[in-house]
Amino acid sequence: MTPPTTPPIPGPSPSPRPSDTTAGRGPVDTSVAHPARRYDFLLGGKDNFAADRDSARRLIEVFPHLRTAAVENRRLLERVVRHLTQAGVRQFLDIGTGIPTSPNVHEIAQDIALDARVVYVDNDPVVMTHARALHTSHPLGATAYIEADLRDPAAILGSPDLRAALDFTQPIAVLLIAVLHFVTDDDQPYDAVAALAAAMPAGSFLAISHTTFDPLPADVRRRLTALTDPSAGHGPFRPRTHDEVARFFDGADLLDPGLVPIVEWHPDSDPSPHATASEAIGYAGVARLP
Repeated sequence: MTPPTTPPIPGPSPSPRPSDTTAGRGPVDTSVAHPARRYDFLLGGKDNFAADRDSARRLIEVFPHLRTAAVENRRLLERVVRHLTQAGVRQFLDIGTGIPTSPNVHEIAQDIALDARVVYVDNDPVVMTHARALHTSHPLGATAYIEADLRDPAAILGSPDLRAALDFTQPIAVLLIAVLHFVTDDDQPYDAVAALAAAMPAGSFLAISHTTFDPLPADVRRRLTALTDPSAGHGPFRPRTHDEVARFFDGADLLDPGLVPIVEWHPDSDPSPHATASEAIGYAGVARLP
């Protein structure tokens, strides 16, 4: 199959003014880059602001494959959801969902099982506004939306919307796709993941993708690391090594092929990757929870 062509990074697109609000919310600070909106820009979307586009372009100057990495992460999400749905999973908790980009989790899962149920979680009210407007479930399934932060798992687990949408007597797949690298060590990411995993029913799954600088040349690692400093203006970012990402799966049973570069996680499945590990710069793994 011929790999799809990658369109150029889009230019500025019409966006709400910095003083705009989301429905029922206060003002959204659009002067600061947000990872969900930057990711939307990298995927060719239009729901982003000047700060998000500027941040992406500055990162691309150091790492020209940034858009490729975003696209490959999206392909990974599709492979993971298809794999789990085909294995019988019918419930998904997608934390750090980002701005809707078709196919979304419920679309992927319900393409296989119409009764699949998905709860989307994000801490950006812009994301949640778009999610509520665009995530329409098949009548046999369900979608729900929680505005909450991964750093506060108790708020996610205590949400009545979560309990109304998902059956906690049946397995749930927790999706932490391209979100943990935005949680610094000071915010106790391992404790947050452990709390989520401990709350899931027996036989549930944990799926993670996480940015790493492991495959990059030393000079590129150094320049990218400098951009993770808070003073650089790109927001919190914490790439992790293979061993550091593996710690998130402590106590769980990693499925084949284990914790591997994103492009090596079931590469023969659809949609197949079209990049190298040094272009996708991420690890991926799926584990069965006890």
